[in-house]
Amino acid sequence: MRLVLDWDGTVTVRDSLVAAIHALGDPSVYDVGIAEFPSYGEALAAEIATLRVSAEEAAQWAVENVEVSPGFHELVERYDPVIVSSGLPQLILPVLEREGVTVEVRSNDAEVSADGWRVIFRDEGICDVCGDNCKRRSLPNERPLVFVGDGWSDRCASLAADRVFARTGLAEYLDEQGVEFERYDTLRDVAAALP
Repeated sequence: MRLVLDWDGTVTVRDSLVAAIHALGDPSVYDVGIAEFPSYGEALAAEIATLRVSAEEAAQWAVENVEVSPGFHELVERYDPVIVSSGLPQLILPVLEREGVTVEVRSNDAEVSADGWRVIFRDEGICDVCGDNCKRRSLPNERPLVFVGDGWSDRCASLAADRVFARTGLAEYLDEQGVEFERYDTLRDVAAALP
């Protein structure tokens, strides 16, 4: 079994990228709904472009403000998961270091600039399945694949998994699509459900 964890809102208690935009960027970018952007990738690029702090400032903010979900350490110890995220290493890696956790991270990246950060997508081009800059191509090839997520960016990737744990927006989407999944609240619930 290969376990894949989303980062924002899954490993973290709340979406750390959104929280970072509110604290360090320009939250007015959220005044335009995601549906108003031509694609998820363009919405993500617009969010990240509002960040104008240094990588060090972003890391310090993440270490001081990002909380991990109960059960995360247990999942790491038992399953050595892969984190597949639309987020950024500048916000993810400092938190993992603080937590004393070493796992593989497959995420987007950013070119850090005082004029606004520029997203660098992990996988160039768009997904053949959803037509967007999604996470599906970053999934490991091992099977069975267990995916744990919560949001918009997890939709396409979750459909490629053999077993899915979902909450909030991802759970609503999978419900609407008639796709089987298991609900969770914290990663402790996922740890309890896995063999």
